[in-house]
Amino acid sequence: MYTKHILVTLLFFVSLVGCQTTVKTGRSLTEVLEHEGIERTYHIYLPSNFSADEPTPLVIALHGGGGQGRHFDRGTTRRTLIAAAEERDVVVVFPEGINKKWCDGRLEHLNTNRTCTDVAFIAEIIDVMVQNYGIEPRQVYATGISNGGFMSVRLAIDLSEKIAAVAPVTAQLPKALEDKTPNLPVSIMVVNGTEDPIVPYDGGHVRLFDSGQSRGEILSTDATIEQFRHHNGCDSSPERFKLTDNIPDDGTTIEIAEYTNCEADTEVILVKVIGGGHTWPGGNQYLSPKIIGKASQEINASEMILDFFLDHSLPPT
Repeated sequence: MYTKHILVTLLFFVSLVGCQTTVKTGRSLTEVLEHEGIERTYHIYLPSNFSADEPTPLVIALHGGGGQGRHFDRGTTRRTLIAAAEERDVVVVFPEGINKKWCDGRLEHLNTNRTCTDVAFIAEIIDVMVQNYGIEPRQVYATGISNGGFMSVRLAIDLSEKIAAVAPVTAQLPKALEDKTPNLPVSIMVVNGTEDPIVPYDGGHVRLFDSGQSRGEILSTDATIEQFRHHNGCDSSPERFKLTDNIPDDGTTIEIAEYTNCEADTEVILVKVIGGGHTWPGGNQYLSPKIIGKASQEINASEMILDFFLDHSLPPT
């Protein structure tokens, strides 16, 4: 199903629509914007065929707690996200959280009283990308792992007028946000491992490496799916199917539940990684399975997520 793709690293200049600035396309650019008095950094991947004259989809990719945006693709996805974006002509932005963390609705993991402005920061990134890079405003999406995955769920709730779909990995709905709902229906694909030792699949308290200290309470994966299913007005019974176990030695299998017939052509999908841990399927086993659980190689989550995104867009205004 999936094909290998060789990244093209040809660099060239393009003029941006409606402004005098020119940008160099290629694998990566880094930009800084001052948001509420703080310099915030984000990294941009422009695919080889990028042109600001052509409306292009945008994916916001959010690193996990303690991680960095500039290492997200290499360290977490094993370079599969950029490869998938290149193949599909998608722009990807990797923002940096303050102190390597995101204000995802939980307060326990922040260890600070700082004002949470991450939602507004990402909203400003989207506006800049639309204005300066010709991004198609109806095709903006967000994904992330762990703290970044929780943050993508928060964006679905708080920025449903800007974000068409989200795909949290090893994350669900923080309990602190359970009473909030998006203004508009928003598509969501949840990719969670049943043996995640940090973010419990069945909900409860997030705990890092058996330290015993709670990093916030979360709803179960099933309850998260139900929240969005109900909000989007989807059918109550999903279509369920199992993927062929192509790599028996990795100790994981995949089951998918798809809730369709939703409002505004949205979808709610659960990718259940049975035996999977606190990892990105198809990505790196970045720590021992004894610490984070197993990294499934049954699917390429990056390709699956981007294909899901590209099936959805915001309704015309």
